[in-house]
Amino acid sequence: MNENPIDKVADLGRDIGEYIKQQRNNAKISLRQLSKLAGVSNPYLSQIERGLRKPSAEILQQIAKGLRISAEALYVQAGILDLPQGGPVADAVRADTTLTERQKQVLLDIYESFRRENAAANTQEPDNKE
Repeated sequence: MNENPIDKVADLGRDIGEYIKQQRNNAKISLRQLSKLAGVSNPYLSQIERGLRKPSAEILQQIAKGLRISAEALYVQAGILDLPQGGPVADAVRADTTLTERQKQVLLDIYESFRRENAAANTQEPDNKE
């Protein structure tokens, strides 16, 4: 049975709220502290965490900044972005808390350019198997 699109959106709202709450608890930050760090009202943030509100990309970015996590991670959880590709290397770069978002993106861009270059080179090599 196909899921109703409205139910799917409601599930995404709950999922992102649970994810934000989990990240906040992992960071040992209270709801009130995150509210201040993110510049989002306490009641609104509470509603997001309970799945009653689905935040915009801008609000997610503010929350990510307050949690000191990648905005991309929140966008993926919220269904705004597709799950990033790249495997364990890209996952490791994204998870590294010592790098800035800009540094992570530069590393990922270089990594992907190497992968594309190698894939193109592999498709151009003639098959010498006889």
